[in-house]
Amino acid sequence: MKAMILAAGLGKRMRPLTDHCPKPLLPVAGKPLIVHHLERLRQTGIHEVVINVSYRAEQIIDALGSGDAYGVRIHWSREAVPLETGGGIQQALPMLGEAPFLLVNGDVWCEALPDQHALQGNDLAHLVLVENPSHHANGDFGLVGGRVNQTNTERLTYAGISLIHPALLAEQPQGAFALAPLLRTAIDNQRVSGERYAGLWVDVGTPERLAALESQLQS
Repeated sequence: MKAMILAAGLGKRMRPLTDHCPKPLLPVAGKPLIVHHLERLRQTGIHEVVINVSYRAEQIIDALGSGDAYGVRIHWSREAVPLETGGGIQQALPMLGEAPFLLVNGDVWCEALPDQHALQGNDLAHLVLVENPSHHANGDFGLVGGRVNQTNTERLTYAGISLIHPALLAEQPQGAFALAPLLRTAIDNQRVSGERYAGLWVDVGTPERLAALESQLQS
């Protein structure tokens, strides 16, 4: 299985830290955030990784290179302007191939990744869901019996980690578009499974949350 790390965002919520450093290279526990992702992917047996880049792209490419230093092979998908989640994935599909792949948002911290075989049957996605953080108290989706829904009153938050079948993006036009509407349609069609993750997970979206994560890891 291959993996894709989404790393093309502008990092606006992280300013001023991202004025001169792209968000994936911000340090956490002594190394860039994205390096933790690469190391976890290698540990789970994934060695082919696609990374999309746009803002300060060359800075990220220069820092990570071919991926040899981290035991993986990196394929770079360059975006002249950010294509959002869906558009970024779509542009990278020729590098990802026709099999399901692991998708990781570059700005989350998570101590574990889903089993590579969690996506089964005719499903188009398998989502990792977590307890709602304070900044996203209403959550995103419900989860019952391993199936994701939009009807439950009890909601969980999408962790930014999933297994995706390329068919989820079939027939989408080229250009910038979000992934979320496609996931919601697939959920309504009962083609999305999920799991609840109870370990350490952080949406590293602001300087304050980055500092809190650093403090938690140090302790």
